[in-house]
Amino acid sequence: MKLGYWLFAPGALLLSACTTHINAPDNPVMPKHTVLEERLNIRYSPADWPEPLHADLYLAQQSSPGPAVLVVHGGGWEGRSRADMTDTARELARHGFTTMNIDYRFAPQHQYPAQLRDLQRGLDWLRQNHGELNIDPERIAGFGYSSGAHLVSLLATVTSSDHPDQAPWNPDQRGLVAVVAGGLPADLRTFDSGRLLKQFLGDTREAMPGRYRRASPAAWVTPDTPPHLLFHGTWDRLVPVSQARDYQRRLATAGVSNQLLLMRGQGHVTGFLFQGTVMDEALAFLYRHAVSPAGETEPVKRPE
Repeated sequence: MKLGYWLFAPGALLLSACTTHINAPDNPVMPKHTVLEERLNIRYSPADWPEPLHADLYLAQQSSPGPAVLVVHGGGWEGRSRADMTDTARELARHGFTTMNIDYRFAPQHQYPAQLRDLQRGLDWLRQNHGELNIDPERIAGFGYSSGAHLVSLLATVTSSDHPDQAPWNPDQRGLVAVVAGGLPADLRTFDSGRLLKQFLGDTREAMPGRYRRASPAAWVTPDTPPHLLFHGTWDRLVPVSQARDYQRRLATAGVSNQLLLMRGQGHVTGFLFQGTVMDEALAFLYRHAVSPAGETEPVKRPE
């Protein structure tokens, strides 16, 4: 199975998509707000970081410390930009989630775990600035697509398991409370060692099996892994839908709350462009796990 690079035209007009909701509970009513403030191109990396990294912040209108979402773009770990996720970040903020849409370092100049370290720093930055941003540091979720989905899911599993790439700072703090992941390459051990994976991980799967395992969220699911909402195109040829189905099975086996939305007839690129069709479900999912009182979440969903 080869993992290919994906390109798309952000301005393309698409009219409709058919999404099948597997194990989808009823959605709560979500109030819509105005974005209180936008803070663009904020540097979040420390002065001694290998390269400066920036983020766009969209502050939600909240009367008391509320939830936040770390938003991560795709691009094969080698390109694209956070501009791809601007609409998603703003939509989340309009529904009460302060969002941090981040940069991260690219392969091949920077190999794994550099990208994971950047996300860990982004999460740490949100927690350090929670007072000014009016967010609850214990209610931070993740949202990503493609390689961005891989990174937020890896961030979630790293903090919930005995993973060798745990961050060396703030080890006692809670990880993400929930993850929304679209077009997720969950198990890198199942792909052929094409150019993207070799430059991201350093060599082939046969030469570096341990690193491929370390970088695969599917290898690190535990009962402590946070709830996941997965969405995936059924015609995805770059990241086959079996990745989402297999990952959902692992989550269910571990007793982790989960939801899988299948986008009928959509591929990898159109799955991204059509992600607005699953946004209501994503918002409802985040509302249940990051806004509702602790414990008021749906039971574990078993794959069909």
